[in-house]
Amino acid sequence: MNDTNKYKLSFTTGALTHVGCVRTNNEDNFLVSTDLSTGKWILPQDNQHLFPLEQKGAMLIVADGMGGLDAGEVASKIAVDTVKKFFMPERITDETVQDESHIRAYLCEAIVEADRRIKTQSREAYNGKSIGTTIVVAWLLDGYANIAWCGDSRAYRFDAVSGLQQVTKDHSYVQELIDSGRLLPEYAFDHPDNNIITRSLGNPQKKAEPDFVRIVLHEGETLLFCTDGLNAMLRDEEIESLMQKTASRIDTCLKALLNQTLEAGGYDNVTILLCQIAPTEHSENAPAQQETLSTFAEKKKLRKLNPHVWLFGLFCMLLIGGLLWFFLSKEPVNTWKQKIIQWYEQIGK
Repeated sequence: MNDTNKYKLSFTTGALTHVGCVRTNNEDNFLVSTDLSTGKWILPQDNQHLFPLEQKGAMLIVADGMGGLDAGEVASKIAVDTVKKFFMPERITDETVQDESHIRAYLCEAIVEADRRIKTQSREAYNGKSIGTTIVVAWLLDGYANIAWCGDSRAYRFDAVSGLQQVTKDHSYVQELIDSGRLLPEYAFDHPDNNIITRSLGNPQKKAEPDFVRIVLHEGETLLFCTDGLNAMLRDEEIESLMQKTASRIDTCLKALLNQTLEAGGYDNVTILLCQIAPTEHSENAPAQQETLSTFAEKKKLRKLNPHVWLFGLFCMLLIGGLLWFFLSKEPVNTWKQKIIQWYEQIGK
């Protein structure tokens, strides 16, 4: 297995799930493995504990069940359990992680299999009743977050400088309106049909079609994974504002996001999973990166000094110009013309 990341990364993680203020049961599910090589799927009790990103990586999963009664909960559990089976240590081989295309194929295969199992459960236990779930899966590996999703459960990335950025794109009717130019993005949050999704697991009409994106992990950033119980209650600007104030501590950030969601109405179940990236040991490739960062810092310092350099240069030019004017004014112009002609003749020789 290739160790291609420039930094030996570590991370902290934590999650909260809540039934909300209206629903009577929670159909969301999530799973966390901080080290896939161990085969253990346990949410750490200490949100500040640093976990090194090991050779087989870490896995974060969030699913939002649909179907009412216990059906949605069953669908979301089947989804996360299926992905879990795909990522048991013995199944993650060198071929699986050979390159981005293999990683993408494997993640999507796991999601499509979850879709098949949900449909089987629907036929066998629910007389063909439609049960389903959305899902977002992040495989942290070799300095990257490999993210696959189906539906409108989201992945974001956040840092204090760049703010909040949505990484996934909803599989929803409203997103299709935006993509086709029929709706401006700023009107999406208040659109009456913003709960209509166009892809999911368990849809009897079609096979699941997950999407995939790969992003580089950056030290200090926080990854946010959530069901729409969060982003349907809070605008991205509100989420970003809360994270600007609280993201330094995962437990504080989780509680702030959840409390604000419930205060906004909490009309749906809500699940929030956070993962904060921190640097640890540097690999042998890191010095080159450090040199690049150092060079950038030096250039930044020079840019800051440039105004002073220009002012000094301007002063020198004015001084020289003043001296020339002084001496030129002391002798007849013709005398200076003769001196200039003699100087050019000497250069020509």
